[in-house]
Amino acid sequence: MLLYNVTVGIDKDVEMEWLQWMKEKHIPDVLNTGMFVSFKMYKVLHDQDDNTISYSVQYFAKSIDHIQQYLEVFAPMLIEEHRRKFVNRHVAFNTLLEEI
Repeated sequence: MLLYNVTVGIDKDVEMEWLQWMKEKHIPDVLNTGMFVSFKMYKVLHDQDDNTISYSVQYFAKSIDHIQQYLEVFAPMLIEEHRRKFVNRHVAFNTLLEEI
């Protein structure tokens, strides 16, 4: 199993709006691509910047091919939609991990 992890730092003043949008819109859209079999979402508990909260959104895939297809075909539109909705209110970075 492969894990595509997206860590997002979101401004505190839009945190609840972002969480709702992620749960109701963005995560279902990602899963509906058919490239991932499940997901998990965690709040990061280490010291936070005074104005941001970090979350880890973990998407699980059966193969690297699924993740590559997601990144090439689906991710550009979904990332752009997220960027536009929360412009200047978030930072994000991605990590790809393999279960051993």
